[in-house]
Amino acid sequence: MPTVLVIDDNPDVCEALRLMLSLHDIAALTATTPQQGLQLLPRADLVIQDMNFSADTTSGDEGAQLFAQIRARAPDLPVILLTAWTRLERAVELVKAGAADYLAKPWDDAKLLATVQNLLELGEAQGRLREQARQQRQRRERLQQQLKLDGLVAESPAMLALLELAAPVARSALPVLITGPNGSGKERIAQLLHANSNRAGKPLVALNCGALPGDLIEAELFGAEAGAYTGAQRARIGHVESAHAGTLFLDEIGNLPLSGQAKLLRVLETGEFQRLGSAKLQRADVRLVSATNADLPALIRTGQFREDLFYRLNGIELRLAPLAERLDDIEPLAEQFLAGRGNLSSGARERLRQHAWPGNVRELRHAIERALLLAQGQPIQPEHLALGPAPIEPRNLDEPSRATLQAALQAAGGNVSRVAAQFGLSRQAVYRRMQHHGL
Repeated sequence: MPTVLVIDDNPDVCEALRLMLSLHDIAALTATTPQQGLQLLPRADLVIQDMNFSADTTSGDEGAQLFAQIRARAPDLPVILLTAWTRLERAVELVKAGAADYLAKPWDDAKLLATVQNLLELGEAQGRLREQARQQRQRRERLQQQLKLDGLVAESPAMLALLELAAPVARSALPVLITGPNGSGKERIAQLLHANSNRAGKPLVALNCGALPGDLIEAELFGAEAGAYTGAQRARIGHVESAHAGTLFLDEIGNLPLSGQAKLLRVLETGEFQRLGSAKLQRADVRLVSATNADLPALIRTGQFREDLFYRLNGIELRLAPLAERLDDIEPLAEQFLAGRGNLSSGARERLRQHAWPGNVRELRHAIERALLLAQGQPIQPEHLALGPAPIEPRNLDEPSRATLQAALQAAGGNVSRVAAQFGLSRQAVYRRMQHHGL
């Protein structure tokens, strides 16, 4: 049960408020002096305080002093001021300084109760957000003790979960399949796995199977003797051989031709391979990390990918979520790409949060580079990002527009429960929409 602390020098006021709150399942503590109130402060979820505590005093100085002391001890605790109309301007000053609201004496019970309930609900929601932030901070701290992150941004729950799985995987010998959309940072995860493995001092060799014609991929992968194909004037070492004792990263593995798939499977099973044009068996000890944005099971069904190779590659899968599912990562990534070369305006930050990022992290990097060029040393504005128009607010009964929600809140006197009932939403859903619209 939430607890409200009432601080008023009039015992009748304290008792009236205590009784009213108790009728609505809200506990109340009462104090008739500022000193008593400050002693009870640690037990309160909200404070209702008077502005004057001495007889024949109407300046509001005592209330201002008490408010300052409450703020110093509990910066996030909501405070409602009770004041006489004659000193209303003093209460307005304190609201600007951080007080939650002010009400004139004699107060309106319904309005006071609505204000208290809304502030308590908002406090609960903010408390949950603070708890989530604390838990995420603890998760990051644990990961930093387990992994060398080398500047990898991991603020979102999705990235934290992926890295928590990657930590033990990095130190194992299991082959890893990294899945996720183009531009989401799969190669960065491969680099992290290598850097935190027992092969970290050995080579990390990467090959993008989607960047080469099919007839050249095998030569790049396994090497070739002179004359093995047109233009092969001298012998060349392949990526498998170069990665001996280290890690081989094959990006876009779904583009590997079937003949290359069979040879790669042999490497995984026996450690043996042959250069193109050679009958000599060679051996390589490599830890394989592969990545794809393709649906490999679908390619297996159409005969384009070997099922036995898929199971050998997929010792464990690390799914890298698209940037749209990692909202907490967007601003830190943008700051990382800025590298101190510019600043984002508040409008630009909001536009970053609104964009869908179909091109993922790669698109974000390009947007920041473009914005730096267009801003010419000035703070980056939304138009410098060149992300197109902001998304249009959905306008239906399930998702009220900002104007509709604001009008409903005003009509309900700020009572979130009434607004929630009007739209058929939970109070938490209304608060999420209020936060999204800046209400």
